[in-house]
Amino acid sequence: MAAALVSCTQASSGGGPGADVPGTSAEPAADRARGAESAGDADRAGREAPTREDTAVPSPEPALVRDAFATLQATLGETCTPGAGDCAYFLGRVTQELTELDASMRADSKGPGHFAKPLADMKALFATLGEDRTEAHLEKHFSAIVGTRDGINTWMQDPPDDYR
Repeated sequence: MAAALVSCTQASSGGGPGADVPGTSAEPAADRARGAESAGDADRAGREAPTREDTAVPSPEPALVRDAFATLQATLGETCTPGAGDCAYFLGRVTQELTELDASMRADSKGPGHFAKPLADMKALFATLGEDRTEAHLEKHFSAIVGTRDGINTWMQDPPDDYR
């Protein structure tokens, strides 16, 4: 339709200099109709044009509680021997999984009150650990880390909200 409008405009204006500018006719009603038609085409094109997607990178949301708990549960069959040099990965991973579960519980639609016990347990653990995540420090608190993981595992499987 737009192509037909352009060819009609060029034909009526002779296609010479200024041919790309719509001509005016002796009849003002024809000019108004032509203007309304152009405005309608522009409006329709605006509605039909693909919408521009937001290019901003969204900040990641915390994982759903069930998903965060699943990754913590994946550590249940693992362990290490403090002092043997094999605990850096395991204790670092369990601590990271607990940190992510904590964030998920706080962001959950049920609210942090629903997760009062596990959140209190993790808060106590994180206060004990402080910011030090070295292998020696984590090994020192091996029992607290593993005990917190196991206690949360038990709590999360209690009815009516079994998160397995």
